[in-house]
Amino acid sequence: MTVPLWPELRQAAHRVDELVAELPDPGARGPEERAELAAAKDTARAMRTRYLHTHADAVYDHLTSGGADELRIAELVGAAAAAFPALLPTAGQLAADRARRQADKEGYEIDQGIFLRAVLGSPRSGPHLLDAMLRPTPRALRLLPEFTRTGVLETTSVRMERRDGAAYLTMCRDDCLNAEDEQQVEDMETAVDLALLDPEVRVGVVRGGPMSHPRYRGRRVFSAGINLKSLHAGAISLVGFLLRRELGYLHKLVRGVRTDTAPWHSPTVEKPWVAAVETFAIGGGTQLLLVFDHVLAASDAYLSLPAAREGIVPGAANFRLGRHTGPRISRQVILGGRRIRATEPDARLLIDEVVEPEEMDTAVAGAVERLGGPAVVPNRRMLGGAEEPVGEFRRYMAEFALQQALRLYGEDVIGKVGRFAGRGA
Repeated sequence: MTVPLWPELRQAAHRVDELVAELPDPGARGPEERAELAAAKDTARAMRTRYLHTHADAVYDHLTSGGADELRIAELVGAAAAAFPALLPTAGQLAADRARRQADKEGYEIDQGIFLRAVLGSPRSGPHLLDAMLRPTPRALRLLPEFTRTGVLETTSVRMERRDGAAYLTMCRDDCLNAEDEQQVEDMETAVDLALLDPEVRVGVVRGGPMSHPRYRGRRVFSAGINLKSLHAGAISLVGFLLRRELGYLHKLVRGVRTDTAPWHSPTVEKPWVAAVETFAIGGGTQLLLVFDHVLAASDAYLSLPAAREGIVPGAANFRLGRHTGPRISRQVILGGRRIRATEPDARLLIDEVVEPEEMDTAVAGAVERLGGPAVVPNRRMLGGAEEPVGEFRRYMAEFALQQALRLYGEDVIGKVGRFAGRGA
């Protein structure tokens, strides 16, 4: 090991482990026990923060063989836990937490957030990690030959069909109004990779499918945002959902996919994307719209980002929304919970076309035709570089990694998601 851990950091981490082993399970601890453990965790986390402030690049170089290896976030934190005990939670600790409800977890993901803030915040290591996350997933590479042959993808959460040079991606979690969980993030990234890698696809389209949910049976719904039942159950993770979503398929929608077969003049393969919003785009659904080139909405649809109500940070919406709407509206939406209906004048800052529900198919076809020209991709690349510089995005995501980890374990969040999950959609 080229970067030794400080002895006092090892001791602080060991003290936390001792207390966890001695104390009852999290849900059975008394106030004094919780306070003692919280103080020990704070001591260890302060030391981790100081250590990584000095050694983040050296640790990252060690884990990636000086940058020769490209590790995705899940691989990186796993390798760091194995190589630098006491710096990150072990696989066993994470597995034990994974089996618990959110309210009963130890909060080991906060330590992952500390690590990832340091790595993403580094001007050396952060860009390398972002580039690694733009690589196609192994699953997508495995499915690519079949998709290029048939033009069809069927997964648990997503259906995609290639027709006349466009990839039509339909979110099809009909039972939960396309509320996102880790399976949907996995399926969405696979589909986005395939659409970007398939040379027959010129434009991508994302739309919600018809629902079986009793309140919306037969209606198309874009997205209800994060699946609060999954969050309450402890099945929404920092690395596997919240960071993979932002740095994986959403970032690929913006910047494309990195591949060795990309043309010499660009490291990524990019394509324009169209979103078709019906009924509503709540939370993560509205976050999605902020990265599309053309957004269509049915006249009876609405958008919202209920972040303050849920107690979490709405992905990169704090970074992107104000660039579309200006600061006042972004605060009204994120901090005040304002809904924006498609027919409001302010909606034109987020939506390009508002159509009657029965006209959506025709509107989608028109958008696909307009975005299929050869000059669209170079122009979107130039627009994206000006509107969302990658360095600014990296710095935002560095802070997001820690702040969202802290929010996942806030008492207010745990209480709220329990109530929301109990009510259902």
